[in-house]
Amino acid sequence: MFIDTVFEKLARHPKRIVFPEGKDPRIIEAASEYIRHKLGPAILLGNKDEVQAVAAQWGINASRIKVINPETADDLSGFIDLLLRLPKFKEMDREDARKMLVNPNYFAAMMLQYGQADGLVTGAQTSSAQILRPLFSVVKPLEGFSTISSCMVMQLHQTTYGDNGLFFMADTGIIPEPTFEQLASIAVETALAYRQSTGNKPFVAMLSYSTRGSIQTKQTEKIVAATALAKKMAQDRLIDIEIDGELQVDAALDAVVGKSKAPDSPVAGKANVLVFPDLNSGNIAAKLVQRLTGCEAYGHLLMGISKPAADISRGATVKDILGIAAIIGLRAITYRSLYPDQGVPKRYYAST
Repeated sequence: MFIDTVFEKLARHPKRIVFPEGKDPRIIEAASEYIRHKLGPAILLGNKDEVQAVAAQWGINASRIKVINPETADDLSGFIDLLLRLPKFKEMDREDARKMLVNPNYFAAMMLQYGQADGLVTGAQTSSAQILRPLFSVVKPLEGFSTISSCMVMQLHQTTYGDNGLFFMADTGIIPEPTFEQLASIAVETALAYRQSTGNKPFVAMLSYSTRGSIQTKQTEKIVAATALAKKMAQDRLIDIEIDGELQVDAALDAVVGKSKAPDSPVAGKANVLVFPDLNSGNIAAKLVQRLTGCEAYGHLLMGISKPAADISRGATVKDILGIAAIIGLRAITYRSLYPDQGVPKRYYAST
């Protein structure tokens, strides 16, 4: 299974994951399991006594988990200084900055941006808006990518399709009606995430209700334009991926159907990265596949920001949270080589 290979790779290069929702029993148990599997340090945000009380109530061994209370953290004063240097917050007074940063999601975003954690996992109790606002305010965007989006990692038990049942699906969580430029960016970013996570070549299907002009509408023309732009973006960046569209999902997945509908396509029948035309189709498809097949589903991976982070579902299980934390840790291993250093300010705590 894909997640087993993730664990093996991450155990060789452990990474620190911060979980802002430190009092959620699922988070505590997932953090404990993250450490038990020797994947790296797990950091919970919250009051230590309260976290330990919840752990004791649920019979979780939290003795090796680091707990940081943003309100009393040694880094709070330094983080306030750094926040007030950012153009977006330079007019804010110090007390308001403090009030903002004692919010665990903002504090965790600062930890991520300034090197106190390698990855961030949140969303078990928090809405996407409460998660994304701190991340987008504090963490630098990826240079060269104008789109912030998300993807799901789906591991089907039926291994006939995809990469032995493995798929990356995007966008499943953020952009309701992407433009063709945004779709192109989503395709390339998700392909890079696939390549980074698996080491295998991405075959990206730009999905539609039409295959290669079988129906021509404004919607299908947008997919065609997005495909052309994604190919150019990949070529300009010397990224070895295959992208094709527009493709219906049966043509993208099934070799026989793909040969019939798009015989010269490099992707038809081979797709392992599925890019949906809008958020309705992406989110519905991901949840439908998960519920009907019982597959392993990990997400959402956040794309387009310069640090690895995930917005998990409020219905996530301990297994789901552990899996996405491991994937985020794996992304952290090669994030800098994949996305070179983009001028992050030097850490004020560099000597510690």
